[in-house]
Amino acid sequence: MTHPASTTQRAQANRTLWLVLAGIASVQFGAAIAKTVFGQVTPTSMTWLRLASASAALLVIWSIRRARRTPAARTPAASTPTNRTPRSWPDGIAYALCLVGMNWCIYEAFYRLPLGIAVTLEFLGPLTVSVVGSRRARDVVWALLALAGVALLGVTPTSLDPVGVAFALAAGACWGGYIVTTARAGRSWPGLDALTFACTFGAVVLAVPGILQGGATLWRLDVLLAGAGVGLLSSVIPYSLEMRALKSIPPRVFGILMSAEPAVAALMAFLVLREALSATDLLAMGCVIAATIGATRSA
Repeated sequence: MTHPASTTQRAQANRTLWLVLAGIASVQFGAAIAKTVFGQVTPTSMTWLRLASASAALLVIWSIRRARRTPAARTPAASTPTNRTPRSWPDGIAYALCLVGMNWCIYEAFYRLPLGIAVTLEFLGPLTVSVVGSRRARDVVWALLALAGVALLGVTPTSLDPVGVAFALAAGACWGGYIVTTARAGRSWPGLDALTFACTFGAVVLAVPGILQGGATLWRLDVLLAGAGVGLLSSVIPYSLEMRALKSIPPRVFGILMSAEPAVAALMAFLVLREALSATDLLAMGCVIAATIGATRSA
């Protein structure tokens, strides 16, 4: 007979898995849409649109939630996203820096590299987190399998732009930091406060270069709508899901689960950008998906 506690834990693990996978699909669909706009605006301008629209949406959500609270239910720590304890601010600022750096660097990489290749290189960041944080041999095996898939997905007969490669690797480093700082910020900042602060921080920091580089094209309706859609798909939805998931799983497990990211990126590139998939690409996707399943069962 199955113990009720084990059933509850299994159900929680399944919910966490779907949260992560939904976040992956959302962010890569948004990335594919963003790349279609790079011919009209620069990656920096698109990053600013993404963060600004995400910040606006999150501030509206936060305001509605705050208005629904009764005065008796409010606490000094939860009444406003700016009313933080001294200990929580370093976590929030570190999280914001990693998130903004990851967003900007990967868009610069997308501008210069195929979507699947850029995400493949970026994935080295979370893969490093999963391997360094592992204490069991089976976790290392799954990480190595994911690495084999990443290596296969990165095989291409064309030469790669070195600047694009550098941006993708920098995005990977920020992504690794994002995994660690998200877990910390999620514990010290209630609800979506940390995400709201990080997106608003990024929108302010990138406002001047983003607006100047975008020029008049930035304010065209189709560009604004694309930016708003990317903000929801690539920031609000996935980061909210990931922050919730990271409250219940260790960063190293989350890092291995994200091994599906290159495969999903390649799939979205095919569906949206018509970037063809080769037999090697399909084999790589099989490796990373197998690693994801194995890591989930292990966790």
